[in-house]
Amino acid sequence: MLRKKTNGVARRPQRTSILSEVAGKSVDRRAFLRGSGLAIGGLAAIGAMGGTVTKASAATAAQGAVQTLKSVCTHCSVGCTVIAEVQNGVWTGQEPGWDSPFNLGAHCAKGASVREHAHGERRLKYPMKKENGEWKRISWEQAINEIGDGMMQIREESGPDSVYWLGSAKHNNEQAYLFRKFAAYWGTNNVDHQARICHSTTVAGVANTWGYGAMTNSYNDIHNSQAIFIIGGNPAEAHPVSLLHVLKAKEQNNAPLIVCDPRFTRTAAHADEYVRFRPGSDVALVWGILWHIFENGWEDKEFIRTRVWGMDQIKEEVAKWTPEEVERVTGAPGSQLERVARTLANNRPGTVIWCMGGTQHTNGNNNTRAYCILQLALGNMGVSGGGTNIFRGHDNVQGATDLGVLSHTLPGYYGLAAGSWAHWARVWGEDPEWLAARFDKITGKDGKEKSLQNLSGIPVSRWIDGVLEDTANMDQPNKVRAMVLWGHAPNSQTRMTEMKTAMEKLDMLVVVDPFPTVSAVLHDRTDGCYLLPATTQFETYGSVTASNRSIQWREKVIDPLFESKTDHEIIGLFAKKFGFHDRMFRNIQLEADGITPNIEDTTREFNRGMWTVGYTGQSPERIKLHMANQHTFDRTTLKALGGPADGDYYGMPWPCWGTPEMRHPGTPNLYDMSKSVADGGLTFRARFGVERDGENLLAEGVYSKDSEIQDGYPEFTMQMLMDLGWDGDLTADERAVIEKVAGSADKVPGVNWKTDLSGGIQRVAIAHGCAPFGNAKARTVVWTFPDPVPLHREPLYTNRRDLVADYPTYEDRHAYRLPTLYASIQKNDFSKDYPIILTSGRLVEYEGGGDETRSNPWLAELQQDMFVEVNPRDANNLGVRDGEQVWVEGPEGGKVKVMAMVTERVGEGVAFMPFHFGGHFQGEDQRSKYPDGADPYVLGESTNTAQTYGYDSVTQMQETKATLCKIMPA
Repeated sequence: MLRKKTNGVARRPQRTSILSEVAGKSVDRRAFLRGSGLAIGGLAAIGAMGGTVTKASAATAAQGAVQTLKSVCTHCSVGCTVIAEVQNGVWTGQEPGWDSPFNLGAHCAKGASVREHAHGERRLKYPMKKENGEWKRISWEQAINEIGDGMMQIREESGPDSVYWLGSAKHNNEQAYLFRKFAAYWGTNNVDHQARICHSTTVAGVANTWGYGAMTNSYNDIHNSQAIFIIGGNPAEAHPVSLLHVLKAKEQNNAPLIVCDPRFTRTAAHADEYVRFRPGSDVALVWGILWHIFENGWEDKEFIRTRVWGMDQIKEEVAKWTPEEVERVTGAPGSQLERVARTLANNRPGTVIWCMGGTQHTNGNNNTRAYCILQLALGNMGVSGGGTNIFRGHDNVQGATDLGVLSHTLPGYYGLAAGSWAHWARVWGEDPEWLAARFDKITGKDGKEKSLQNLSGIPVSRWIDGVLEDTANMDQPNKVRAMVLWGHAPNSQTRMTEMKTAMEKLDMLVVVDPFPTVSAVLHDRTDGCYLLPATTQFETYGSVTASNRSIQWREKVIDPLFESKTDHEIIGLFAKKFGFHDRMFRNIQLEADGITPNIEDTTREFNRGMWTVGYTGQSPERIKLHMANQHTFDRTTLKALGGPADGDYYGMPWPCWGTPEMRHPGTPNLYDMSKSVADGGLTFRARFGVERDGENLLAEGVYSKDSEIQDGYPEFTMQMLMDLGWDGDLTADERAVIEKVAGSADKVPGVNWKTDLSGGIQRVAIAHGCAPFGNAKARTVVWTFPDPVPLHREPLYTNRRDLVADYPTYEDRHAYRLPTLYASIQKNDFSKDYPIILTSGRLVEYEGGGDETRSNPWLAELQQDMFVEVNPRDANNLGVRDGEQVWVEGPEGGKVKVMAMVTERVGEGVAFMPFHFGGHFQGEDQRSKYPDGADPYVLGESTNTAQTYGYDSVTQMQETKATLCKIMPA
């Protein structure tokens, strides 16, 4: 990871060093207790670099006991444990969690500096509103009343869908669950969070291949991999601690590391084989590898016969992708891909890892399914060391997705059908008719009235169009008039010039966040904008789900600072204002204030409802027990070896079946039939029926260890238990709950494993060695998707006009309430004026939209300039020198002024920009628009100002990895 960053020419700093500013300042205890942490930390950093630090004396030693508390890093999804040292309520120091199986005593730069995230002086300190162009301090009572009154007026005039509730991957599981429940009680599916723009195409593609849309194995299980294939991911920068597990396999097993990426990343620097390919050609690349596998008969034929459906149709498509055609489309030589294919075939099991480089495309769902099919062909699924290890971005983006902060589903991926709402109404103890009446209705094109309760809402990627689109083209009565950005950075989204217009057209813009974010400054609003200070996750507590599906528990490190409030308290305040607080929290204990829901009780409520993905067995007590006994878990298998959690897998990775009393250990590796279901084994999910076109969709002659059904079988229902004669195993209490769920005796047979609130059906199925969700084949052909067989399609903005006729995009479509453009954009040739491919990605120093990390002095010191990477040949042709300012302009007119980094990391004709910057807009510094003292240390242009329109055909994922631009000296 240590790579030369400069050309050896000394440069004058662009701005005065933060550390140099701090070095001359005196530090007193009162300043420290105010929580800045800047001066003392700065002097310590200087000391570490060889400066002088005076020896502490007894008189100056800190007084009082040091309390150590366990939390989880709030940046990426690895789930690193943070040990916080607290004195007199002040967070004074931190250590990485040495007992954690995930980080093993390591931290990246971001994790090592999270104390400053909590104690940071650039945070929002009290509620504010913009009035006559000036930020004004207001009370919480005024804020809730003004915002609430305005929203209720909008609701009365335009309906509940005119208020958009944008949630967060930064909420803990309990807050995420309450946020989705809150939106349901408000009466809208216009609710979403960051997963839409990072891994929604993964969830859709993977879930529609074998049942669950999540990472199948774990970081730790990579220790067992004999080959590692990374495509469109850069874990060395995006998930640095995960690289410890990758490198362990590389060193311990001599496992070849193959990295496929348009850019030579810090991860690629570790690769045994680096494959550079053209952005947006992932499917062609994977089919090119599979061509060699099928041509040489290297596929796992028995695995395919027994556990895979539709591979013959894949072979027909792959046969078209000869080495010559693959090189024409991707730029990768056939000889290199033959070597990659041979390496994967000779080193099994191998794992496939991908991130947003593969997901953020108009055909992103095709990419993710192609990666899955590669693993199915090689027989690398359901085996330790294999699987698809999908590294999630934010610390709880997996959990927030599971808990349903999405516009197309309820918690647990239950969807929005009438039966789904009925299930959650039972969990909530709510009258389903009252709940349904909260939602608006529309008249469809068929003339029939439809409830918006059952129609997917507008995704966050398209909220701009919810404001700007003509209502005649929308599947809701009125436009979005109020936008709530709750823990979301808008500069992480494309089309920022249009976003500015949309923000200015809103009646009301509300930002709930520890930091003001770019939401505070992008627009030129003079009023109707509110900033509400939320706490960080270190000032509250609750559960959080790591990328591998393990659930961990954060302890509260410090009390809320300044006037900030926890997210669940703010939800409680709004619920009270809107008049449904008593209904929403009828089954959840409240704290002493009578407003704030209790976290543990909230966990127990979603435990009672999330049967689909097995968020039912992890009670707060079990999660806390794991955190307290991290040292007892094996560092590779994640299984506890003795101790109070003996036999459990760390964090009880979902599915953790049944009730907590069942003590299911969790499922470390999905679809692994070598273990019994009771010990964390699984089959592929029978989610797609039992046959298709007369062919069997159930597994053939294979089954999980100890299964009494020794063949494929469908998902479990009460009828199936009765047919097998296993219904007698149900207890009287379980049977009574099933009868209550059914509502009448004739409907009892239809109650299934997903809606049985007793957990009895799951318990009995597992007692007989069976998976509650059945035993089926994975499907390689998804007949419900626009491309049943994954196809290569050229990006909307492509400079390869010779490929458009052969591999065109989709026809324009209508989805998620809005029209979506494809062919009408691609028919235009922008490549003459905008010849360079523009892609984007992450830096190790910053995370997400960057507001919190660019407000952290230690991280801000590391990367102070926004930049664009340009290949030397392109730079020379453009007359651009390293370190000079350039304009990068996209074909939709957005442009950014950034520093040029001339480097061979990018190939000819490709430019790269990180997406963590904000606070400049098309050459203008917007620092003066932030509230006093809340501006990040580092500002910069957002790459998404120059990024363009483009959305996945299934999920509306934005396309950020393959558009066009032109670059000019500034």
